[in-house]
Parts: sequence; C-alpha cells; structure tokens
Amino acid sequence: MIKNYFKIAFRNLLKNKGFSSINIFGLSVGVAACILISIYILHESSYDGSVPNSGNVYRMTGEYIDDGRVDYGIHFSANTAPTVLKDFKEVENTGRLNANQLFYGAGSNDIRFEGQDMQYHEDGFSYADQSMIDIMGIEMVYGNAATALAKPKTIVISEYMATKYFKNENPVGRTLFLNGNMNDPFEISGVMKDFASNSHLDYDFLITLKDVEFGQGEQTRWYQNNYFTYVVLRPDTDVAAFEKEMSGVLIEKYLKPSWKSAGFPGWEQMDERFKIYLQPLTDINLHSSHIDFEASSRNDIKIIWIFGIVALFILIIASINFVNLSTAKSANRAKEVGLRKVVGSTRTQLIGQFLTESILISIVAFIMGIALAALFMPLFRTISGIELVFPWSSFGFIPVLLIASIAVGTLAGLYPSFYLSNFNPINVLKGKLSTGSKSGGLRSGLVVFQFTVSIILIVGTLIVNKQMNFILNSKVGFDKDQVVQIYSTNILGDRVETFKEELKKLPGVNNVTISDYLPIEGTKRNGNSFVKEGREGIDETIGGQAWVIDEDYIETMGMNLIEGRNFIEGRATDEQAVILNQAMVKELRLEEPIGKRISRYGQLWEVIGVVEDFNYDTMKTSVRPLSFFRGISPTITSVKINTGDVSAVLSTMETKWKAFVPNMAFRYEFMDASFAKMYANVSRIKSIFTAFAILAILVACLGLLALSAYMVEQRNKEMSIRKVLGASVETIFKLLTKNFFTLILLALVVAIPIAYYLMSTWLQDYEYRIEMSWTVFVLAGIMVIAIALCTISYHAMKSALINPAKVLRSE
Repeated sequence: MIKNYFKIAFRNLLKNKGFSSINIFGLSVGVAACILISIYILHESSYDGSVPNSGNVYRMTGEYIDDGRVDYGIHFSANTAPTVLKDFKEVENTGRLNANQLFYGAGSNDIRFEGQDMQYHEDGFSYADQSMIDIMGIEMVYGNAATALAKPKTIVISEYMATKYFKNENPVGRTLFLNGNMNDPFEISGVMKDFASNSHLDYDFLITLKDVEFGQGEQTRWYQNNYFTYVVLRPDTDVAAFEKEMSGVLIEKYLKPSWKSAGFPGWEQMDERFKIYLQPLTDINLHSSHIDFEASSRNDIKIIWIFGIVALFILIIASINFVNLSTAKSANRAKEVGLRKVVGSTRTQLIGQFLTESILISIVAFIMGIALAALFMPLFRTISGIELVFPWSSFGFIPVLLIASIAVGTLAGLYPSFYLSNFNPINVLKGKLSTGSKSGGLRSGLVVFQFTVSIILIVGTLIVNKQMNFILNSKVGFDKDQVVQIYSTNILGDRVETFKEELKKLPGVNNVTISDYLPIEGTKRNGNSFVKEGREGIDETIGGQAWVIDEDYIETMGMNLIEGRNFIEGRATDEQAVILNQAMVKELRLEEPIGKRISRYGQLWEVIGVVEDFNYDTMKTSVRPLSFFRGISPTITSVKINTGDVSAVLSTMETKWKAFVPNMAFRYEFMDASFAKMYANVSRIKSIFTAFAILAILVACLGLLALSAYMVEQRNKEMSIRKVLGASVETIFKLLTKNFFTLILLALVVAIPIAYYLMSTWLQDYEYRIEMSWTVFVLAGIMVIAIALCTISYHAMKSALINPAKVLRSE
C-alpha cells in the first residue's frame, strides 16, 4: 500500500510540474533560511558552553541607581576577587581580567621580539590572573597551564600569534617588548589554544597580574574599579541566596566603610542604591546589552528571538503555499477521489495518499533546502561576520532534518488531506462539485497572514535602515569626516610633538592633535568622580570621563566651544584648568561655570570653557558628563585634512612617518570608518534581517503566483462569456485582481499596528532615534501592493486577452 502511495505521489508531482516546482522551491527556500538562521542562533546561544564546569562559573555585575537612572557595570576593585574567595565557603575559585585600554599593556600594543628590529602592532591584550586559565579551561599548546601566569612579567600568547611570528617553533622563553620600552621585558611563558568563535573572550595576549598595580594603593582601594571579576561556585550552591548574601556582606563590610573613610557622600544609602549580582557565564553574550563599557560587542537575546520568529514565519509562509495550492486544485483531484471511493477506497486510505504526497514534497524540499543553505553559507558568513560552520559532522543534524521534513509535510498536508478525502463521490461524478471554492475562506485567511507578515518585515527593514542612516549621517557634535587617525605614535616618545608639527606643515593638512581619547568606541575611556568646590563631603560626587587632550584637539575634531576659551599652549595656569561638556555642567549644577572650580579626588581645577555635548558612545545612550584636561596621551595622532587628493596627502604622511620610524609600518584609519565600526553589529543585523525579509516576501509571492495562475484558469470560461457579452479587458483585469487587492488591503490594516508596536519597542533602545512617520507605512503598503500586482498581473492579463472562442469551443 505504501509503495502504491509513493508511486501515485510521484505521478501526480510529474503531472503537475509547475505547481509542484513552485511548492518545492518555495518550501526549499524556507528550509534553507531556517537552517541558516538556526545555525546562527545555535552559535550565538552556545557561547562559553564548552568551558569546563561552565554551569558554575559567573561574572560579577553591579547595579547602581543614580537619581532614578539605573546603571549597570562589570568593573570591580582589585581586592574583590580575593575577598570573595576568602570570605565565602560557597566559592571555589575567583579570577580577574583587565582589558581596560587606560592601562599600559591592555587593549592594543606595538610589540618587538628580542633580536628583531621591526615592530608590529597587535590588538587583543588583557591582564589576567593565573586562576583565569583554570576557570576558563584554557588549553596550552606550549608551556604549563598551571603556572603560565604565576610569575611576574610573563605573557601567554595565542596559537595564532605563535604561528604568525614563530612558524612552527616553540616560543616559550622568548622575550618581547611592548611599545618600544626596551627596559621592561616580558617573557613568553606559554602558548594557548585560540579562543573559540563562541567564547566571550577573544584575546591573543594574556599578561600576568602578578605584582601588577595600576597606581599606588590601587590593589586595596574598594572604590577604584578596574577589573572583570569571575567567580566559580560549588555545585550545590543556592545561587540566588548566595548572591543576596554576598552583595550585602561586600557592601556593609567593605564598600560602605571605604566610601565613608574616603569622604564620599551617599555612603549611607549604598545598600539601597547599589546591588551586586552574578551573571552566568553562558548568559554573557546574549544578556549584556544593558551593561555599560562591555569588553567587546555582544549580541542581544531580543535579536535572537526576532530571527527565530522570522525563520518560523518563512517556513509557515512556505507551508501556507502548499495548503493554498492543494485546496485550490481540489477540482482537479475531485474525480480521482470520487472514482477511488466508488471502487472501494476508504477515507483513511485517501488521507494516507494525500499525506504521502505532502511528505514527499517536504522531503524533496528539505534536501534542496540543505543544498541551498550549504551553497549560501559563505555569503551568510560574510554578512553575519561570524565564522559559522555547516554542521555536517554533527550526530543529530541529518536525523533532526529528516524528522522536521516529515513533521512539516504532515502538518502542511493535514488540512488538504482531510478536505480532499471528504468529497462526496455522487456529487463529484454528477459534476455538481464547485471548482475548488469551498475552502476559499481559508485560502483568503492564509493569504492575508502571508502578506501581513510580509508587510511587517518590509516596515521593519525600512525603519532599521532609516535608523542606521540617521546614526551614521546625523550631527553628533563633532566632525568625523576627513580625519585620519595615525596609530602607534607613542613609539616616537619625546619626538611625538615634533612629528605633529611636521604634519602641520604638509599641504592639505588643516590641523593635528595628539590624544588617545576620541569620540569613537574602542579608544581610551576612564572613570572619575567630580564635585563642586566647597561641596566636598556634602554633595554626592558626579561620575564622568576625564580626557587628556592638547590645545588643538577641539578645533581638529570640529567641536563647538560654547563658553569660555580653549587651552593655550605654554600658559602655565592651564595645567590646572579644565573644559567641561554641557552634561557635566548640568550634573554639577554650575551656573555661570567659567571661573568656577571643581574638585577631582581632592585636587581643584578651574573651569575655563564649556564644549557643546557630543556623542562619544553609541547613540543608544545619552551624552554623559565629560571633562578635558590639558596634556599628552600619545598613542593616536589625528590629522584633519582638507583636500580632494587624499591619496597624495596620505603618501606624504607615510613618508614623514618612515623618516621618524623606519622599522614600523604606517597604520592609519579614517575616523568616519571607525565611527561606522561602532555600529558594525547593528549593520550586520540589518543586513541579515533585510536578506531574510526579502526571502519571506519571495516565498509569499511564489505562492501568490501559483495561486493566481490556478484561480485565473478556473475562471477562464466565466471571463470568456463576459467578453462575449461586451466586457472590456480593463473590466476583466479588475475582476480577476479585485479579490487579491482586497486581501492585501486587509493585511495592511492588520499589519500596520503590529509593525508600529514592534518597531517602537526596538527604537526604545536608542536614546537618539528617528520618529516613525506615516510615510514609512504608506511606502510599505505601496511596495507590497506593487509586488502583489506584478505577481498576479501576468496571468490576469493573459486571461483578459485570450480569445473567447478557444475557451468556449467545448461548449
């Protein structure tokens, strides 16, 4: 019987090649999209799952309520980790990382190996405790994992870096120098395996924290927060109860007394305003979008949900195509069903026949979908920016897809099977069965659903693109165009200012500034506390950035000085002067700020200027307090150029660089490109979302194309009779498209409020965002109507222009 089912199913597929092809291709596109999105979701949700004992590893996070605003952070003091290990029996191990670029050696560095003249620039440096190797289960290619970071002045490098610089040699014991400091050597104590692509850590160099101190007293101050702190709990620990106990003890026993002795206001309310939590290691990638100053870009669980829903919708739309086409073709199968019933077929057998056809289509579509997914995987890797791997070797991959194909085929085929098997053989054989219209209500509802989803995706794509364009092109308070960032200028030492003056002389150069603090993510940041003069110990301190700049910085960056003056070269009093942004003035409640003095850790600074607020973080957050202090922070030199011949001025700058540093490559980047990198993850999400939105619309249109072809075919005789009676081509075209047009308008009515709600929620993540205009929804409506009309117009016009004599000849 089953063999017979398959034989008839194959015959029916071959007999209806057009409809079968559309069904299979549409479903295969949906399957391919689902596979790619599923691989992406599995990768993003698998972060740090391979770490031994990952279920018991946590990262400490803090929540601080300040004037109704809630801030989240992951930086803690140096003594937090050893204190937690000492005071709580539930803790098995603790470890610290410091990747803050404020400190020498973290972030990016220029490296030189002993015995070599050339220097090379590398990113991916972090300080780390020896215990972090144990906690993260870092495997060693060379060296001893148990002691790799146990001694001072040691460094562990990645396998990638070892291969890059030492080929197949064992580099353990070799010496390297950072940033040209030949008096401070580091010994390579180990080579670690590269971090996996699904690890939240992505470092190529780990520098020991043994005997390291970032400033006098930094290791014992509870209010100097520089470290990511990791905690390993015993397996039987009640995490919620321990978290509450730990937070209370650390605040009452250590933080409050420390703040009190330092004279920080607000220490009495610390237990009400500050809480410490434990974030599971495996949650870091998808549940950290709310945390300030993350070590690197993270994904967002909301994005994962959105992609999962899009994948499901694409598969549902493809399945709807099958249901629509199967029920629409009911008249073609009616006589077959009637004859089968007359000769003794039961309804169960007929249901089995039609389900077999459905499952067969699904299996073929899944095989094609797997092939399409594999074919487009390289493109998807490029769009996503992730080295995703097709899981051919995964034990459950093929079985899961096989089960899924059978499940989809069964679910998609259930209604058509029961519908077709229910025909009355007497009515069928007498010709009294209507031509596939009994299920018209269901088909109409499914078409409305398809286009509702399509409209939501179109609106989403338009708004995401509009928001991204707004971010990249809006005024952010500084001029990022034609600013060249030259890196590693700290290698020049005392000659960095001479290099600056030489650059100023070049044709096409407007101005030059030396500062590592730029309004671009990934450059230097810090945290400081400020208070008005005379209010020390009374008012609560204001947290803010303290950037070191020179006198050319504000002009080079095109910032607007709205009050007071800039720093003046050579003026001694400017060594104790400060320039504030508007947010800092507002937070400190400074009226007529010029000439007023503010306190920073007990030292007084005179306010000489106020600069207009500018965005120095992503536009998801509001502008925060910031101050400028005069000085040199020499790693980055920024050059404002004003010329149409960019390549020529770059060439002359490189010539100057080679004259100063012949043994190091000239590295530069344009600031607008760096600015765009701040939103690289959002841009990737936009690209993925747009691509799959187009796929969903394509699949919906494929179904509409086949459905319109069949419905027009069913009404050919009606249209021919109308033509004979004098109906025009225009009238016939309207009659054939009217029903579809009505369904699309209904889909618009349903989709617009849903799309508005979803995109309003998404835009709430951005402090600076576009206003959703009604034009977006009008444009989406016009687009989907145009797409639908283009899809069905061919068959409608073909029917309207056909010769009635050919159609009515049999009559």
